[in-house]
This record gives sequence, C-alpha cells and structure tokens, in this order.
Amino acid sequence: MLCCWPNERHERPSVVSYKDSTPSVERRVRRIAVRHGLHILKPQKPDPRMAGRGGYMLRDVETAKIVLGDQPHPFAAGLEEIEAYLEKL
Repeated sequence: MLCCWPNERHERPSVVSYKDSTPSVERRVRRIAVRHGLHILKPQKPDPRMAGRGGYMLRDVETAKIVLGDQPHPFAAGLEEIEAYLEKL
C-alpha cells in the first residue's frame, strides 16, 4: 500500500484472527455443551473470588444440577476446563 510519499511504503496490518478470542471460544464451547444437554452459566455480577480465573459453571439441563464449576466457589471453572470436560463425554 502506498502512502502519500512515493518512496514510503507501509505494510498492511496483519489479519487478526478472532478464532481464539474469548467470545469465540465461549460460543464454540456453548454449542458443544448444548449437544450434551448442558448449559454454561456466567455470573451476573463480578465476584472478587474469581479474579483472573474461572467465571463459568456447567449445568445439566434436565436436572438443573451443577456438574462443573461450583467448587471451591461458584463459577470456579474456566472455559478450558469446561472444554476439556466436554471432550471426555
């Protein structure tokens, strides 16, 4: 891409991939969870106990029981943990 001066060249910014962004991963994991009859829950309000870790729970749709992310505190599971759990099913 040429700039306004003939001897200056500016590279185009590299293409940004959103495939591994948190919202994309969250959507992908939610779709997988629904196929197994599970829902991913997020807290409505930020909790200081979750600072930098976790933030999700996995709930069985039929029984409404939490299957992952309620120990040691509510919303303790991270997306990676949930994804690993779902891969084992």
